[in-house]
Amino acid sequence: MRYYSLNNQSPSVDFREATLKGQAPDKGLYFPEQIPRHENTFIEQLRSFSKEEIAFRVMEPFVGNTIPKNELQRIVVETIAFPFPLYAIHEHIASLELYHGPTFAFKDVGARFMSRCLAYFSRNETKPTTILVATSGDTGGAVANGFLDVDGIEVIILYPSGKVSPVQELQLTTCGSNITALEIDGSFDDCQALVKEAFMDVDIAATMNLSSANSINVARWLSQQIYYFLAHQQWEHDEPPVISVPSGNFGNLCAGMMAYKTGLPVQHFIAACNVNDTVPAYLRTKDYQVKPSVSTLSNAMDVGNPSNFIRIMELMNQDYDSLQAMMSGYTINDETTLATIQKVYQQYGYLLDPHGAVAYAALTQYQQKNKSVRGYILETAHPVKFPEAVKRATGQEVSIPPTAIELFTKQKRSIPMQKDYASFKEYLLSN
Repeated sequence: MRYYSLNNQSPSVDFREATLKGQAPDKGLYFPEQIPRHENTFIEQLRSFSKEEIAFRVMEPFVGNTIPKNELQRIVVETIAFPFPLYAIHEHIASLELYHGPTFAFKDVGARFMSRCLAYFSRNETKPTTILVATSGDTGGAVANGFLDVDGIEVIILYPSGKVSPVQELQLTTCGSNITALEIDGSFDDCQALVKEAFMDVDIAATMNLSSANSINVARWLSQQIYYFLAHQQWEHDEPPVISVPSGNFGNLCAGMMAYKTGLPVQHFIAACNVNDTVPAYLRTKDYQVKPSVSTLSNAMDVGNPSNFIRIMELMNQDYDSLQAMMSGYTINDETTLATIQKVYQQYGYLLDPHGAVAYAALTQYQQKNKSVRGYILETAHPVKFPEAVKRATGQEVSIPPTAIELFTKQKRSIPMQKDYASFKEYLLSN
């Protein structure tokens, strides 16, 4: 498998090079030259396969010959070493729970897969690889956990000060070892802009081996297909599902659409956004307008300029009508988010986090116009990450999982920094 830049000004590369570089030299995102197609028998017999075999089959075409078969099998086994239950909230809506990994968020999958791929690719390097990653919440913790103590890898995480939850902040600032957290006085978009500029800086390129662990990286983006297939393995209805995805940087939804393109049965996708609704607004108006991000209760989706939407358009052959046919967009504000958490908890005894609540509210609105359709939401984070919002909605304290209790005994360690690039560059070159 070869990957080309969506800016079309750089040579194509294999999976190894695309993973190590993160972003093409012309600032474009990498995209596979061919979209593989799974055999019908694989999809039809999905229930007969182990989840590890499914994960291997999903990823093998994209990895190509850059990783030996036995190594890729080991990587996917370690990537999905926790449950992915599809829980029926009621007859028409289920929840794909993606928070049973070590950092209680869906990003554990992409971070674990990517970290293990990078460790394999960097095994003979004399100079360490430095991972730069911007986070709006969950990415930071997942990357920190996934790369902790990996030989030859240094990780620098940029996060917006005061705009992540307490658990999220502890997860990304308490690791130590090869993990450093930079607390940026700005928004997630500011953090992401700093990372992107560093990748294009010739001075930094001359002194550091840089790679990215954001969803712009193909290893993180494409591996998220796995749990869509694991969900379909558990889907009990004849008709394909409508899938509602909490969407910020759009890597997760883009992975789902790639899974669909490779043969996974899907009836429709919903881009469930908070008031940072660049894409839903585009779907309504055909006018794509980047806007400054706004802080919300569903903070991991506070993205005004979603990087991966360009990949979605490439999947749809740059055709607006095809996109509209396959995807609907909804804007859910904080008031509706809290009301949804409260309603679902009271009626069904199921506790949503704010991101899952946005997805649930969007799917409910879609079902009001499309009677009798069934679907599932992606519950992308454990409610324990958002205790204040959950308590406001339900009046209940969130039970802390035993594996999270230790977090609260640890000391936050971060380096405060302004959002100007000069300060960030100076830090990178001096460290």
